[in-house]
Amino acid sequence: MQKVDRTVLGACPHDCPDTCSMLMDVSGDKLVGVRGNPDHPFTAGRLCVKVNHYEERVHSPDRVLHPLRRSGPKGSGQFERITWDQALSEITSRWRDIIAKDGPTAILPYSYLGTQGTLNGLNAGDPFFNKLGATISERTFCDSGACTGYIMTLGPTPGMDPESFRHSKYIVLFASNPMSTNTHMWPFIAEAQKNGAKLVVVDPVRTRSAQAADWHLAIRPGTDAALAMGMIHVIITEGLTDRDYVDNYTVGFDELAQRAAEYPPERVASITGVSPDDVRKLAREYAKTQPSAIRIGVAIERNSNGGQAVRALSCLPALVGAWRKPGGGILQLPLWAFPMDWKNLMRPDWVVPGTRVLNQWLLGQALTGELALDPPIRSLFVYNANPMVVAPEQAKIRAGLGREDLFTVVSEHFITDTARYADIILPATTQAEQFDLMFSWGHLYLTLNQPAIPPQGEAVPNTELFRRLAKAMGFDDPQFRLTDEELAARAYDWSAPALQGITLDRLKREGWARLNLPSSDQFAPHAQGGFPTPSGKVELKASMAAIGNFVLDVFRQGSNEFQDGSPVDPLPGWTPSDGGGARFPLSLISPKSHAFLNSGYGNMRRQLAHSGEQHVLIHPADAGSRGIAEGSSVRVASAAGEFTAIAKLSEDVLPGVVQAPMGYWPGASGGATVNAVNPARFGDLGRSPAFSDTRVEVTAAG
Repeated sequence: MQKVDRTVLGACPHDCPDTCSMLMDVSGDKLVGVRGNPDHPFTAGRLCVKVNHYEERVHSPDRVLHPLRRSGPKGSGQFERITWDQALSEITSRWRDIIAKDGPTAILPYSYLGTQGTLNGLNAGDPFFNKLGATISERTFCDSGACTGYIMTLGPTPGMDPESFRHSKYIVLFASNPMSTNTHMWPFIAEAQKNGAKLVVVDPVRTRSAQAADWHLAIRPGTDAALAMGMIHVIITEGLTDRDYVDNYTVGFDELAQRAAEYPPERVASITGVSPDDVRKLAREYAKTQPSAIRIGVAIERNSNGGQAVRALSCLPALVGAWRKPGGGILQLPLWAFPMDWKNLMRPDWVVPGTRVLNQWLLGQALTGELALDPPIRSLFVYNANPMVVAPEQAKIRAGLGREDLFTVVSEHFITDTARYADIILPATTQAEQFDLMFSWGHLYLTLNQPAIPPQGEAVPNTELFRRLAKAMGFDDPQFRLTDEELAARAYDWSAPALQGITLDRLKREGWARLNLPSSDQFAPHAQGGFPTPSGKVELKASMAAIGNFVLDVFRQGSNEFQDGSPVDPLPGWTPSDGGGARFPLSLISPKSHAFLNSGYGNMRRQLAHSGEQHVLIHPADAGSRGIAEGSSVRVASAAGEFTAIAKLSEDVLPGVVQAPMGYWPGASGGATVNAVNPARFGDLGRSPAFSDTRVEVTAAG
């Protein structure tokens, strides 16, 4: 055990609802350990299997610590060390040539939430690339469809305080596995159970959370919208609505009732695989046991009906008056409680009207020429992301990255499968080496991360990376001279009521602060309506549907052109998606791994040991009919591609359903992972991905 010289208050950087307050123990200039902050009401002294031993990531011998230039064929992983000046000179020279020939939209930035920080996260490069005039990178991988459906119904409200779940009497988790992906919320759910609440999990797989539930409803993938509509049908036809709440705080009830009449339990059962009696039981118990709570996970949107599923589920609390008390309502993203100043983060005022927008979901098609872009993509700049693992159509992405005429720059901690194809790799800092301010997807605390150790080698945070690129490109706007603390001061509306009494100085002393909101014991923001919708009420029939399908500005790179005009049904419902036919009879779902964070930690020894080999969960009946034995090698194939994995036979999945966790690196698993079989298909709202509509066949690999 190394001596600890000091402990620094920090925050977990990852794209997870929990945003943990973290204690970083330092000896000299070395991080020697990390711990959950026991004083934080949500973290409560614990971290997860992903972040435990974070010091091993920071000081890994495999870290990229200096700029690198490719010295071998693309994909070979052969690089030579160069200086920052050489790297910046080559990048800017190549970009000027590309701009002179094809214009700036031939350059595509690609980023997501490899770090979730306000300063170094989703929007870190937006001002630079908007100033450059690059193609706008539309980022709708995660929650875009759910956010669209939620805001159409309830507006940008934080909804429930996660801590208030301890007061719930009936909890339904839809497509949510908090034991693996939201672990610090679990104690509040467990406390409610201990106090007599019933926990129901709706999921195609008997997850860790489902195993701890009082009732697991195994539903067919992509049919949550139908189940929610069946619940609405029962609640309305059996007179289980809270008429006072409906009359005073909703609009569109009669139209919703007419639509719900199309979803009697018998029809819902034929769609979902949930029996008619269970549909009725769930609806009755949910309506009669107040306060009742719904928690939806990101996976709820990942099908062709995902946005409308969230619409239907967002209607339910108003129908039964669940919003009246703490512990009642629905929880999607408490993010909406944080008074972010998105315009200062993204600088949409620098976007030239008509600038090309490209959805990241289509990267493979864009790089291989399938989209016939004019101009084509000549340069790709990747940071906070690893598209070779997380994006669909993996084979197309590999082929596109292998283009000799594509100039690729990657900012990274490690030589990932994406970085192996880079022409230039730039060294990025970890959270232990950078300053950042953290909002949360999953609680109501603002958390400051202070650097615990100096940057290792020549690594720089994203804020400094884009300051250097801006200077090298000759951009002289004051935006690119702001310090990290000045950026933090501009990133939030510090005069907003939610931030009253909270300052950077206070956060430096204390590490975190709850937003200036009622305590979880009193948090019932919609007990008397007050929804931030155009009508001020729950819009059971959504007025925002009139503007057509749209993507929230937060998911784009500052563009204000965020709607495509496609018609949107103002009422929730369910539409059949294309089946796989005889060739691909199985439904594939690819949830987050328990030990990886998307592709993060997919190269780390401890997390790999925890996760084991890349595997596919398959029902014994499906395995038996295919001659597949436990532990055997199998081939999983779709119309888009294939990968190999180890078969795990389990009754935790429904017959006809297979599960393959996402996050394994292709370099460690035979060259392909689960996203090799996922097509680039969009869901119904917000151009969200439709992972869970993937149809496959599984055969013995031989």
